[in-house]
Amino acid sequence: MIEVGGAHEVAAGGRTPTARGTPARRFGAWLAAPVDGAGLAGVRILVGLVGLWQTLRFVASGWVATQWLEPSFHFTWAGFDWVRPLPGAGMYALLAAQGLAAAALALGWRTRAAAAVFALAFTYGDLVDKALYLNHHYLLSLLALLFVFLPAGAALSLDARRRGERLVPRGAYLLLRAQVACVYAFAGLAKLDADWLLAAEPLRTWLQAHHDLPLIGPLLDTPATAHVMAWAGTLHDLFIVPLLLWSRTRRLAVVAVVAFHLTIWALFPVGVFSLVMLAAVTICLPPGWPRRWLRGRTAPPAPAAPGRLGRLGRLAVALGAAWVLIQVALPLRHLAYPGAVNWTEEGFRFAWRVMLVEKRGQVEFEVRTAAPPGRFTVLGGDDLTPLQRAMMATQPDMIHDYAHHLADRWRARGYAGVSVRADAWVTLNGHPARRLVDPAADLAAAPRDLAPKAWILR
Repeated sequence: MIEVGGAHEVAAGGRTPTARGTPARRFGAWLAAPVDGAGLAGVRILVGLVGLWQTLRFVASGWVATQWLEPSFHFTWAGFDWVRPLPGAGMYALLAAQGLAAAALALGWRTRAAAAVFALAFTYGDLVDKALYLNHHYLLSLLALLFVFLPAGAALSLDARRRGERLVPRGAYLLLRAQVACVYAFAGLAKLDADWLLAAEPLRTWLQAHHDLPLIGPLLDTPATAHVMAWAGTLHDLFIVPLLLWSRTRRLAVVAVVAFHLTIWALFPVGVFSLVMLAAVTICLPPGWPRRWLRGRTAPPAPAAPGRLGRLGRLAVALGAAWVLIQVALPLRHLAYPGAVNWTEEGFRFAWRVMLVEKRGQVEFEVRTAAPPGRFTVLGGDDLTPLQRAMMATQPDMIHDYAHHLADRWRARGYAGVSVRADAWVTLNGHPARRLVDPAADLAAAPRDLAPKAWILR
């Protein structure tokens, strides 16, 4: 038997395969070692079920109309301006494909194709409007994309019933564990912040909103409760993955992670966040954990010969390493920008900065025209939905996007020499309100790129 991170894994003859040669070859043999694919299947099943639930929830809540079809303007992503709501019943058809793909993913039917369809459909919907961005939606897209390339259908699937179950390379687990570790580690590192650790904000503000709950309301209204929860959340995010991987602490860690996410689900409007995280974190359990739940109704395939990396295997390792490097680099990119990332939000998205900010703001735009000369005031976005308006008022890049939109509107009306300025006042985590952008800057003339924005007041 092989034990890595406390997880017993099947190897040839029940013994640890050895590899002679260079350290690189030994590492390659370790990655290629065949292990039970049930744990990988467990994540696939749970992610598919969460994806199906989210699809049904989106339709039942009427969000297809309110978030996609009814808005006359969408905050598109740079480089993805071509992503627009599909005409007619197109978005409903997209969700139908998404839901069917999620169900197929859970069942393990045409697993790779199902994962590809779900990843494309789900990501397309999220790319329609920047205001819809959520960290757990991003994680769902990443997991689905990984399932396109990993042998997630090798066990506990309709595909496996048709072809027979097979073992999977250990590297498949390592890649998914690295992805989940990035989520928790960067979420924990982001919480090493004065507002979170010293002032327990914005957690304190959110908990005080529940002061009228029976029994626990007065406790949640106590500042000490917010501080304890803030520190506990930080320690949880920083250490939960290694604690789950280590056999001696795994039972306690399972209790902790379930309690943590159920508490978040009960207290805060986080949608399917807790479900996504609980599904993803099961990859840190021993590979055979789903078979214990099935109580012996399935057995892993017979032990296989020790694995060895061929040319395709080495390519897979290189691609996996590149994936992990990207997942590490994206949350760190805010270091390339001046100022506090929670304020400027340059590098904030795709970085797992979860539950760290409570922003409120108001913004007023002034459109100036040269021919015919004029000045026009636009208060807060007169053609935006409440969600778009709230998100735009506190995020510099969305204020910038809307300024470009206003300039286009005035040019379409026949005006020339159009410039747009914004006066935005924002409060962050209970701090006094202050200006977010330079009110003298012509945002319509500022390019949409990844360079630091001089017009953001830091």
